Amino acid sequence: MPTERMPNPAMLIPEAMEALMAVSRAVAGAGVDGKLLALSHLRASQINGCGPCVAGGAGQARRNGATVEQVDAVAAWRETPWFSDEERAALALTEAVTRLADRADPVPDQVWDMAAKHFDQKELAALLLNIAITNTFNRLNVPTRQQAGAW
Repeated sequence: MPTERMPNPAMLIPEAMEALMAVSRAVAGAGVDGKLLALSHLRASQINGCGPCVAGGAGQARRNGATVEQVDAVAAWRETPWFSDEERAALALTEAVTRLADRADPVPDQVWDMAAKHFDQKELAALLLNIAITNTFNRLNVPTRQQAGAW
């Protein structure tokens, strides 16, 4: 197991951590189901290979009502029956936003339109902020080799 290179950068700059946590609290209070936000967090973290966020996201998803099947299969959500249409729309958006550089049209209309069918603009804003803050934490944790369970 690789060793941690340094503490999480946001922990070294407390004002930064406070700001990141304030965004997380705002997202949590915006009216989107906590299970859906946790599944989105878990999926983005899987894509980015962020151990602490995968571990934390799995626990958060379970605490918010995700089934064992959902947590176990979120990486293969397209091939399973355990996700609602709303959850599928959120997961597709999560993947597209997390993988912006993977295609010329990073968030295709089909993905956006499906999400917009299930979420109003405030809910979409919360979902996008959730994806962004997850990717921020992933991009702090992965290069500094943060370890799951250390927080």
